Amino acid sequence: MSLKSAATKVVRNIVEAAPDSWMPGAKPDPLITQHKHGHKGGLIGAPISRVDGPLKVRGAAPFAAEFPVTGMLYAAVAFSTIPKGRMTELDTAAAEAAPGVRLVMTYKNAPKLKPTPIFNSKPKAAGPDDLPIMQDDRIHWNGQPIAVVLADTQEEADHAKSLIRVSYQAEPAVTHFNEALQHPRELDDIMMEPARVKVGDAEAALAAAPHRVDLTYRTPRYNHNPIELHAVTLFWDDGELYIHDASQGVVQTAWTLAQVFGLDEKQVHISSPYVGGGFGSKTLWHHHVLAAAASKLSGQPVRCVLSREGVYRTVGGRTVTEQRVAIGSDAEGHFASLIHTGTTAMTPHNNLPEQFSFPARHAYASPNLSIGQNVADMDMLANTFMRAPGESVGTFALECAVDELAEQLDIDPIELRLRNEPEKDPASGKPFSSRNVEKMFRDGAERFGWSERSSTPATRRDGEWLIGMGCAEGTYPYYRMPGAKATLTLTSDGRAVASFSAHEMGMGTATVQAQIVAERLGLTLPCVSISYGNSSIDGTVLAGGSSQTASVGAAVIAAHTELVKKLIQLAGKDSPLHGLKPDEVDTRDGGIWSLADPSRGETFAAIFHRSGQEEVTVVGDPPPPLEMMHWAMHSFSAVFVEVGVNTVTGETRVRRMLGSFDCGKILNSKTAASQFRGGMIMGVGLALMEETQWDERNGRVMNPSLAEYHVPVHMDIPEIDILWTDIPDPHAPMGAHGIGEIGITGVGAAISNAIYNACGKRVRDLPITLDKLLD
Repeated sequence: MSLKSAATKVVRNIVEAAPDSWMPGAKPDPLITQHKHGHKGGLIGAPISRVDGPLKVRGAAPFAAEFPVTGMLYAAVAFSTIPKGRMTELDTAAAEAAPGVRLVMTYKNAPKLKPTPIFNSKPKAAGPDDLPIMQDDRIHWNGQPIAVVLADTQEEADHAKSLIRVSYQAEPAVTHFNEALQHPRELDDIMMEPARVKVGDAEAALAAAPHRVDLTYRTPRYNHNPIELHAVTLFWDDGELYIHDASQGVVQTAWTLAQVFGLDEKQVHISSPYVGGGFGSKTLWHHHVLAAAASKLSGQPVRCVLSREGVYRTVGGRTVTEQRVAIGSDAEGHFASLIHTGTTAMTPHNNLPEQFSFPARHAYASPNLSIGQNVADMDMLANTFMRAPGESVGTFALECAVDELAEQLDIDPIELRLRNEPEKDPASGKPFSSRNVEKMFRDGAERFGWSERSSTPATRRDGEWLIGMGCAEGTYPYYRMPGAKATLTLTSDGRAVASFSAHEMGMGTATVQAQIVAERLGLTLPCVSISYGNSSIDGTVLAGGSSQTASVGAAVIAAHTELVKKLIQLAGKDSPLHGLKPDEVDTRDGGIWSLADPSRGETFAAIFHRSGQEEVTVVGDPPPPLEMMHWAMHSFSAVFVEVGVNTVTGETRVRRMLGSFDCGKILNSKTAASQFRGGMIMGVGLALMEETQWDERNGRVMNPSLAEYHVPVHMDIPEIDILWTDIPDPHAPMGAHGIGEIGITGVGAAISNAIYNACGKRVRDLPITLDKLLD
């Protein structure tokens, strides 16, 4: 065990044993109780349209590749065509002589650069790997950037790139997953969690169980396909770097680039007001470093927009997995043993294993657990986060195995799941902060019409279509990342500005946070403005892991407390507020009022008038997120699907979908429903069509375009029904859990289970394409 893992374990044990009262979230957020009793403005949970919507529909919201910069050059990136070895010849003469070309940068003339510190190695590290970037002739994966062309137009840069001639000396490379599986390696931890969980003797209990399943499931590689291509527009000025980026982590990217170029992080300025989809991919990649290096070398601003192929070559995606799920139970369906193990591909140069074993740690009660995973190193592009990394593919294996056991036991799949509902977290023994899985399943089943499902496969028919239903449970952890801060400014005219280093990728961050700030201060929504998406703003926030709302929300709570303190001080001894503490008052109706005596208080305007000040600014610094170590905190889903399988063609059509969710308090019913549906649509792609075609001979992605990499389109998606429990978690800011990832978890399994119920064929390797149903 590493020193870091050992230290984390010690802290975790101390926090778990500490009294509840010591923890952040020991008392419910006042926003929960005050909203519940109607004391506030009714903004929490309301279907508020996105505040940035009008800008976007007018085309007035600038994205990374749309900022005009005088004297800008356009970049095109050339990629390697072998997985491992070295370049023996790199001829750029023809490219340099091509019309409009201003620079061709290779390892021969690139500035000296340090490798990027890899994600999680330092608090702000965001590097995808720790490889040298265009510093030598070495090749580490098929698709590695080998040259950057700068030209007056994009077309001239692209043409010149095609004129570069390269020769290689290839070396033996591991490009076949089956070969990599022969040499797995163990991990000390996965995302700061233990790599393995063992309770009792799971193998012995499995062998002794009267009913058991022991199965292998496989999932392929998946590539990122946000509509907005990865792009930067950047320039140097007086030794400082200015970047318009499409980013999920502006502060982390600024810090990491500062390490690469030997700068102070304050000398790197990143602006990212709008991001056209991220899903885990809009972090730091080699094109950031290369564009900045080329700009420095040329002395001119640079715009680098990766082509769709460029995204596939240089931006990581979800990696391949092989999973074993074994469950043993008694005749009534009570689990005696649960095993979820396996291997995922990774590289020696990054540290993001696809954590597929995580859901099994929290989903079901069992006296015997064996859960964990290895990694197998391959010579490939470093993989990265992709919506619900681990949980999306892990629930496919786990939830299909639960259904297979349910059939063996002749027990309804929902009833089997509910019979194994845990009273406490199975892996850690911690109490759940909030868990309403039975209500979630019962409500979803009733609305979906689960009682209409036939327990015998291949018995429902609609013409040449066989009809089936399936369900699955999903779970995704609650995260609140450390480092967030919020700056609140209140002005004498009753307006507030909240600033934090958060990100807007289309999920409604600015809208929801404006609702929260307005509700806390007792202001109307038009009186609140939000500033975000800039590395100059204090604090560190990552738009990932469904953590941003909680991270920023906790910071806003801290800032609100500081603001109330300052306003009470500002009010002075003559104010009816004199002597009151922040937890004894409420901010509502444009002022501060005593909770014990609602008539005691005064308006913000009165306070400012007496003091003679025009505004007050405070910074909120929330406590560390120890609640995550003290309670088991999760979002949950129950996914219901009806499919048709064509008996002639083998084609699968999703006919109906319903998602029932338990994610604490829903803060905006309109944006939340959109997030849930978006996740479920991605789950359809995961289950039925998406797959990175990988040439195992040379490690090359063979379908690097949306013409060949199939994603769901409108005709693939039926109407999706959404409901939620809306029960606040008393220990979470606003009572809310993250919702960005939970929509996709469980969808792959629900579709697979529905297909089996329709036609009686069980497919255990994704995607479930028609050829697998026709054999």
